[in-house]
This record gives sequence, C-alpha cells and structure tokens, in this order.
Amino acid sequence: MTARDRLTDGLYGLGWTTVKKLPEPAAVRLGRTIADLAWKKRGKGVRRLESNYARVVPDASPQRLAELSRAGMRSYLRYWMESFRLPAWSEDRIRDGFAPQDIHHLTDGLAAGKGVVLALPHLANWDLAGAWVTTELKTPFTTVAERLKPETLYDRFVAYREGLGMEVLPHSGGSAFGTLARRLRDGGLVCLVADRDLSASGVEVDFFGAKARMPAGPALLAQQTGALLMPVTLWYDDSPVMRGRVHPPVQVPGSGNRVEKTSVMTQALADAFATGIAEHPEDWHMLQRLWLADLDPMKGTS
Repeated sequence: MTARDRLTDGLYGLGWTTVKKLPEPAAVRLGRTIADLAWKKRGKGVRRLESNYARVVPDASPQRLAELSRAGMRSYLRYWMESFRLPAWSEDRIRDGFAPQDIHHLTDGLAAGKGVVLALPHLANWDLAGAWVTTELKTPFTTVAERLKPETLYDRFVAYREGLGMEVLPHSGGSAFGTLARRLRDGGLVCLVADRDLSASGVEVDFFGAKARMPAGPALLAQQTGALLMPVTLWYDDSPVMRGRVHPPVQVPGSGNRVEKTSVMTQALADAFATGIAEHPEDWHMLQRLWLADLDPMKGTS
C-alpha cells in the first residue's frame, strides 16, 4: 500500500470512528466548513462539478454557477457527514430521516413477487435511502460496489453498507449480474446507482441535450428476469429530512431486439434522472466527467 493509499484509508477510517460520535449540529457545521473550504480552493472536482452544472442549467450566469457549485459541495459534504454517522443512528432516526413520495410503486411491486430493480443517480444520499428501506420496510436488498483502491478502503465501504442491511457484490469479477438476476427471480430487491458508465458496454443516451453513457445492467436485468425497473430521485431541503420519489416502472418495449429494448429503457431512466436533477441540481454529486464530449477521446475515461 502506498503512502497516499494509507492516508486515504486513514481519513475515511477517521470519519467513521470520529465523525459518528459528534453531536449532529457539530457534524453539520463541520461538513459545511469543509465544503466551503474545498469550494474556495476550486480544485479539480469543484471545477468539474461546475462544468456539469453548466450542462444542467445552460442559461446560468457565471455567478449562478458559482452559487450552484458552492451549494453542491455543501450537499456533497452533507452526504458524507450523514454517511459517517449512519451506523450510529437509531432505527427511529433512520425512519425519520427520509420521506419518500410514491413509495407504493415499490411496495406494490414487491408484493407482486416479481422482483424490483431501483435505479438511482448520484443524488443526495442513496445510502440513507437504502438504510430506510431495510429499516422501515424491513426489506433487504442487493447492490453492487465499485472496487476501490486501496483494498482496505473497499472493505470499509462493504462493511459499512452490510452494517446497514445491504448485500454488497463487487462490480468486477463478472459474477455480480448472475447473482442479481437470481435475487430478482426470487422476488427480491436490487438497488443500483446508474447514471454513469464509462465501460464499452454502456448505453448511449441523450442527457440534457448531449450524449452520455449509462449502464445497461438495470434494463437487462428487468428484461431477463421480469422484474420491475423503477427510477428513484432524491433531494435535500432545508430540513434534516431527505426527500425522494419512486417513479412509475419503466416498461419493457413490446417490439425490438434486446439491444433496442435496452436502449429505449435506459433512455427512459436517463429522462427520469434528468427530471430530478433539473429540479435539484445542487444535490447531484457528479464531480467526474460524464458526457462523451468531455471524456478523453483516446481513453473514453475521465
């Protein structure tokens, strides 16, 4: 492990051991202070966040974009402060911390026994939404985590999410799709963050008027298993409670081959994501390159 890897792992470990012990008002103040300092430094992530907001709000003035990026960093650090503290939250605090709309789409889908795929963008706190599902609905689910460096950091994230009641599969290795399909055929729940895919297998979509690539997995799982595919969008307001919406299921097209159906369904996901992001752009934590025009043309990556 390199010195940088040890530092990264140590900082995250410090968050889960120290921040979770802070009184909530102190954690909120700490998060806002760190966010404002990072915003003032205008590092690579902040500049990329602002560039992404410029696509979401194309008529925004430079001053408006600066305001959005500052609010975006505060939202991003709220996510981290909440995530560090989630393992110490009581069940009541988790239940009271999220107020989703149209949850009947999910509960009705699960009651039908078909299995449900929830697909989310990087909005607000998807970990809190997951903890609410396992706590309030008493419904376990399976998700996928990207392999992180160092390996010890990946292990921390897996342990953190498993502690919240999630089954976590590694993104790499090739076996995740089959396991997800089995869970869905058994009538289970799968939750996937699905607004960014830089692999060669990603599906091109129109996203805020330009081409981006999103993962094919959610649509393929729904087609192959008969599970319902539902977009979810999340946002913060000025209260301690996160808000959210479960959108109606994305329908499998009645005609076309698998590639064509996957393209149509993934575009429907992108459209639902765009609706939520346009309403609450400051809660979209996309500090990486996303649109194809912004990617390295030689590598296809950020």
